[in-house]
Amino acid sequence: MGLSEKQIKVALLIFSIIALFLIPTFIKNQSYMQIFIVVLFYMYLGTAWNLVGGFAGVLPFGHGVFVAIGAYVSTILFMQYHISPWIGMLAGGILSAVIGIILGLPTFRLKGSYFALATMAFAIGIKVLIENINTIGPINVGGSRGLLISYLGNSLANFQWVSKVPYYYIILIMVIILVLITVFLMKSKMGYYLIAGGEDTEAAESLGVNVAKYKLIAMALSAFFTALAGTFYAQWIFYISPNSVDNINFSFEIAFIAIIGGRSSILGPIVGALFLKPLEEFTRTYIGSALPGAHLFILGLVLVLVMIYQPRGIQEIVLKLSKKLMRRISKKI
Repeated sequence: MGLSEKQIKVALLIFSIIALFLIPTFIKNQSYMQIFIVVLFYMYLGTAWNLVGGFAGVLPFGHGVFVAIGAYVSTILFMQYHISPWIGMLAGGILSAVIGIILGLPTFRLKGSYFALATMAFAIGIKVLIENINTIGPINVGGSRGLLISYLGNSLANFQWVSKVPYYYIILIMVIILVLITVFLMKSKMGYYLIAGGEDTEAAESLGVNVAKYKLIAMALSAFFTALAGTFYAQWIFYISPNSVDNINFSFEIAFIAIIGGRSSILGPIVGALFLKPLEEFTRTYIGSALPGAHLFILGLVLVLVMIYQPRGIQEIVLKLSKKLMRRISKKI
């Protein structure tokens, strides 16, 4: 008796997850492990952005500010008040969710590009503010110099290791959890309302859907999960600065990964990160020295090509190929 396409799909998914967990067993080179972490990090960020930038139908270009909030809150609590980064991670996430709601209240009234510009302006404003403030009362913010995180020894409580392997497993688990949460949300009543409001606000409101309410919830969730990545980044790199975590190019990359991969889809940010981050690393390594910023040009070029020839994102190509593969496998089994 042959397996159905659904059973094959589940089997391949389980196999892929097992393979991802086994990668550190086979790859010992720390540089290669760093690339895997980068890809997973942007998968996570793209998925968090997609909650509001994809399913809610708006286009935020300032999510770097939530990464900054998560990074700065956890780092300040850890370095100056000796509070575990795990607790600081939650504190930064909650603060980001609150700020996300405050930002969303006025900006969700804006249409199209005006919303995108408003979020960009907010992120740039926060970056300039942090760059020009060294202290807030007894709290050292670091100003433009940023904050260096002291290494206190390998410790789960301190979220610090010399090896990259623990960071790989942490970000992998974060990605899996966030994808599962996204799947659950999109299959819930909130998900249906959110997608309906994102596709046609007037039609959804005429049917009694409180579109503004669900967009604010999506913004709060997106900001919360994005801030968690900020804490991960701080403990992974051991250094944060306004330019590293709230750079506008960083915000663009987060959005572009989800858009190129496929907005409003679970698979989109995953495919986008798998395709774009290795391409970016290759460009930086072999072209970056001769043409600084070439990776951003290529990112923009890919975005234009995708918008023209594959408006639903490259995840559509992956889905078509996977369906063909499913049919071939089902015939052979």
